[in-house]
Amino acid sequence: MKTLTEKLDLDGFIENFKKFYARDKNIEMLGDINQHYRYISALSNIEFPTIKEVKNLDIELNRIKKQGVLGLEEIFSFLTIVTYFNSLKALTLPEPLNKWIKDIDIPNEINDIVKYFTDEGELNPEREPELYDIERAIKINRASIKESLYKMAHSSKLKDYLVDTQVHFLNGEETLLVRGGFNRIIKASVVGRTSGGFFYILPQTISHLKEKESNLLSKKEEIIYKYCQQFSAIFSKYFLFIRFINREYDRFDHYQARVKFAKAFDYQFILPSKRKVIKLSSFAHPAIENPKPIDITLDKSIMLVTGVNAGGKTMLLKSLLSSVYMSKNLLPFKCNSEKTEVGHYKSIEAVIDDPQSVKNDISTFAGRMVEFSKLFSKENSIVGVDEIELGTDSDEASSLFRVMLQDLSKRDITFIITTHHKRLASLMNGDDNVELIAALYDEAKREPTYTFLQGSIGKSYAFETAERYGIPEYIVNKAKVVYGEDKENLNELIEKSTSLEREMRLKIKKINNELKAIEKKKENLEVIEERLNEKHRKAIATLENRYNAATKRAREAIKVKESTEGRRLLNDAHKHKEDSKRVQEVKQPNRVVLKVGDRVKYRSSKGELLSIRGKEATIEVEGLKMRVPLDKLKRVGALPKIKPKPKTTVTVEKSGRGSISIKLLGYFVDEALEKLDIFLSDALVNGFSEVEIIHGTGTGVLKKVIIDYLKSYPKLQSFHGKKGNLGIIIVKL
Repeated sequence: MKTLTEKLDLDGFIENFKKFYARDKNIEMLGDINQHYRYISALSNIEFPTIKEVKNLDIELNRIKKQGVLGLEEIFSFLTIVTYFNSLKALTLPEPLNKWIKDIDIPNEINDIVKYFTDEGELNPEREPELYDIERAIKINRASIKESLYKMAHSSKLKDYLVDTQVHFLNGEETLLVRGGFNRIIKASVVGRTSGGFFYILPQTISHLKEKESNLLSKKEEIIYKYCQQFSAIFSKYFLFIRFINREYDRFDHYQARVKFAKAFDYQFILPSKRKVIKLSSFAHPAIENPKPIDITLDKSIMLVTGVNAGGKTMLLKSLLSSVYMSKNLLPFKCNSEKTEVGHYKSIEAVIDDPQSVKNDISTFAGRMVEFSKLFSKENSIVGVDEIELGTDSDEASSLFRVMLQDLSKRDITFIITTHHKRLASLMNGDDNVELIAALYDEAKREPTYTFLQGSIGKSYAFETAERYGIPEYIVNKAKVVYGEDKENLNELIEKSTSLEREMRLKIKKINNELKAIEKKKENLEVIEERLNEKHRKAIATLENRYNAATKRAREAIKVKESTEGRRLLNDAHKHKEDSKRVQEVKQPNRVVLKVGDRVKYRSSKGELLSIRGKEATIEVEGLKMRVPLDKLKRVGALPKIKPKPKTTVTVEKSGRGSISIKLLGYFVDEALEKLDIFLSDALVNGFSEVEIIHGTGTGVLKKVIIDYLKSYPKLQSFHGKKGNLGIIIVKL
């Protein structure tokens, strides 16, 4: 049974990628894909040392765990990993790569072992005097053997039996090549024989030299084994670290292989997004030579691909699934990364091959049903189905698959389907979760274009395809007659009606989006209008405050002495009053006509309109009645009615010419603000430094209005609530 990568034609791509690994492994990476992507991105921006090839060391790790003794080559394999991480530590790395590598703490005892090895993986003789002497003795002994053989090869005694005068290496031994009868002249042992009847001999005169070499090699092996025991014991001591750094080497190998693979072929990395969408821009499937780039978007539950035979429908399906597979495993591929987006799917299923099996006594259609039955236990998957109605009556299959696809799409499964039968496309055309794709055909050139049109059903062009691939023209013409004009007209009507319906739904969707945009603009304009009205109100209040304060100052000056200064101040006050009137008289365009009973908003308070008298209106807010300017009201939604509280009296405590406190309990808001304005003006004229406003607790509406008023009142230093009494505000002037 084919693997997923074989079904998607990605097996060659995967094998090519694996050549960049330092050692063979599966391409899947465990852990957080976002973290992997950050490391790969950081590694892509630097030059790093070429990673060394190291074999899989799982068996060796198990021996270390059991305190076994490793061979010299196996020990050097682990040290190769340690040495590589040491070389990375010496680099200036970007984050988060830098922190990861710097945090790998290599024990000093492990680093000390590295010094005992040469770059070729042999024990360094300079670290061990005895080993140095043995190596030197072996070298001298081998030179003696070579010299002895050279003399024999050039001796006149053996000349007639020598095939040549060279020293031949056979099975690790230095030998001479001689003819038969050599034993009359020289005593030697035969090491090997050629097909021509010649003999490779080892003369007995150098046997003692060979024996000496053997003894020296045995001593060398004893020394090497002693070091292997010593190094293996240290590895056992640091087993957890050895296992950790071996695993980290694989992790870095995953990263470096992907980076080098991407640079070698100019591929791009695409991190899977959380959205269930695939947007491919300039995508090229790696199995195709000189491919035509694909630009396609899948943002619905089902993509139904119809159209010309051999027009790229199956390759489009494989391309979409391949992009998900490669993105899921952070494998780079050819695309425009700025415009490409690939969603994350838990699993990928490819129903592509003919599942018919004689061995299992299963038909094509039955095999398809077996594969579809497995999907009912899956979720968050993407499934590609090639030639969905394969193996049975297309009309029956269309109805069956329509119901199955609609049900499975509700289980968060996305489908990419190819078909030549238009009935299924026609049945599913009205579903908003279905995207129709047509593979296009160039009728002028009589060949597929390998391009796709979204929102349309495509023709199969079976007759044209047959003729293109060598079927005689007269056969094709007879087939067209048999097929009949009525069937052809029916297909054209299906295609046109489907396209028109699709176009109509797209236009309706566009109009709905435009209406939503207009509604949003309307809401924004209403907010802006409310802000302007609030600024207008504050401007009026500021001018009135200035008028009242100027009037007070003028009156006081006149009381003290009838003077020009007093009249000047009074004239200034009247100017502020005129400015206030002019501001209030600014007309508000497009005001809504209000009537008694309307739900209205005044400043930040909402209530009911009780009565209208001229330019003023009486409203009720949370049981509190207030008279307000009619043009300051705005119609809003309904508010529940609250029974009004009984009206209470207002008393003002006086001290000298002004008062230091005022009671506003029970007043309409406009009356309360008017009294408060006069009270504060008198307090300023009398030079009071602190006064108190008694507003009571109640519903809190009056308190809120007073606080808003005080925030915009000039000449105030600060104000705050009185400790222990929530119904009083202390104002510092």
